Amino acid sequence: MQRRTLLFAISGSTSDTAITAAAEAAREQQAHLACLLLKTLPGMPYFAYGASAYGAMAVPDEWLETLQSCRTAQTARAAEVEALLSRCNTAGDVQYATASDADIRLLAARRALTCDIAEAAGGLREDPEVFRDAVHGILFGAPVPLMVNGSPFAPRKRVFLAWNSSLSAARAAHAALPYFKAAHEVVIGCFDPDMSDARDGEDPGADMAAWLSHHGCTVTLSQFPSGGHDTGTAIQDRAREAGAELVVMGAYGHSRLREAVFGGTTRSLLEQTALPVLFAH
Repeated sequence: MQRRTLLFAISGSTSDTAITAAAEAAREQQAHLACLLLKTLPGMPYFAYGASAYGAMAVPDEWLETLQSCRTAQTARAAEVEALLSRCNTAGDVQYATASDADIRLLAARRALTCDIAEAAGGLREDPEVFRDAVHGILFGAPVPLMVNGSPFAPRKRVFLAWNSSLSAARAAHAALPYFKAAHEVVIGCFDPDMSDARDGEDPGADMAAWLSHHGCTVTLSQFPSGGHDTGTAIQDRAREAGAELVVMGAYGHSRLREAVFGGTTRSLLEQTALPVLFAH
């Protein structure tokens, strides 16, 4: 039996209802639900007391007790999630960790390496640091697409592709091909295209429209001016006007003082909660 594996990134704020819905959807699709329960380490004191002449640091007992309490709560919650999967008769597993920001990114990326697609669960946004680091780890540390604000298993009649001839946008389009082929219509939107040969070409988006047409998709291609708005807002506005049930786009980031951050358009689409979005980098 063939099974797709969905990485389901969750936190302590993810409700039983959200986990049950994901488990039932995975069961219906005969998929494996890989739950990753994440929590950020409690903040360390700015300075410790009792340092020796060699610079050793004494960690306050209160912080160690808080850390142990967090780990105990994570263990208990992981057991509850396992019980939910069992009650739903869903194939799956649960991994959990209380870790630093960097380690959360690493853990999410490593778990995603052996999954087919990832989803940021409902409730994950209530832990902003966990959401940011889990999403970052998946997008920039693993080869799988990530969906926010919706289930990867839900059917979509109309899908909006934000296209700009970049490698990230192309990877997102390839990852979304099953959604395009199942949809009634694919709307390709090019925003403020650069019609030079070195960028988007004389007819921006035409090559992508042709490729999707070869796959049997019904495609509408439009070129939009941003109208002075940021591109993220323009994508959301045009997708809503088209009646899209899913937006597909490439994810972008850049390095600042060795700390990678999301680009403005990616951040804008990640922060909104109204439209399901499939990202790939």
